[in-house]
Amino acid sequence: MIVSVTLNPTVELVYDLETLTINGVTRTHNVKKFPSGKGLNVSRVATLMGSKNIATGFLGHNLKQTVEASMNDDGMTHAFFQIEGETRNSVAILHDGQQTEILEDGPTISKKEADDFITHYDELISNATVVALPGSLPQGLTPEYYIALMQRAQENQAKVIIDASGATLKEVLNSPINPYAIKPNLDEIQELSGKTIDTSDYQAIIQLLDDPIFEGIELIVISMGGDGAFVKFGSHYYKASVPEIDVENAVGSGDSTVAGIAIALDQNEDIETLIKRAMTLGTLNALEERTGYVSKSNYSHYFEQMKVEEIKQA
Repeated sequence: MIVSVTLNPTVELVYDLETLTINGVTRTHNVKKFPSGKGLNVSRVATLMGSKNIATGFLGHNLKQTVEASMNDDGMTHAFFQIEGETRNSVAILHDGQQTEILEDGPTISKKEADDFITHYDELISNATVVALPGSLPQGLTPEYYIALMQRAQENQAKVIIDASGATLKEVLNSPINPYAIKPNLDEIQELSGKTIDTSDYQAIIQLLDDPIFEGIELIVISMGGDGAFVKFGSHYYKASVPEIDVENAVGSGDSTVAGIAIALDQNEDIETLIKRAMTLGTLNALEERTGYVSKSNYSHYFEQMKVEEIKQA
């Protein structure tokens, strides 16, 4: 079973506008409202693919009914921990081919809430094979909290996937506890290494991934958008290529890729299948208007188009 954790979820409001009046009134009937957050996207995609999983994290009482009703509509299994603070909203305004986003700050998590969630989390991961820890931290928590969640999952023999960025990812990589897998995108790996990557120079990427900061991490998947991904698995390296598609909405493709990794690890699939599954789900998300959503009926068609080449170290 997969457990996905969203510590700082949001309710996403999407307004698709034909016209936008500044300093005036704009009306629209094209409104979408759904819970979002990297872990929620992972869980939704895993659910759509028929994989047993449970979504958890912190959830404020203000939007509890909205979020849970939407998850129920998507057939998701969930067990969020209720907090006193308010779950944040995010607003996306689509107009004239552009997207403007307004993001609220998340709630501040109290020490008692953080401690009580650990007890809740321990119960959920007791039978987990994979734990996905993607996304940002709410106020009141530090990267050490991420590390504590990771350690507790590993003590339960679960494989942990980290999909974080910035200071959180650096703290995780500098801790004595290693995740099983990380999935940085190209920008994140460049920020982490302080180097600009030429995606066509495979030997340079291999050299970068041999840095001591990545020691002990079994699986590293660098997502590269339309260029596919570069993968390190143990002492082996792979380049994944994806077909050209007409992108509808690429937001959430990284989360869908994490879902693919989690499903493959849960099912003990070989590395080539894991890479193809992850790339397929990332691609399927990009074909959909909704974030963190895939069509299972298209899975086989695109899976067969994924190419995986092993790259030998020079």
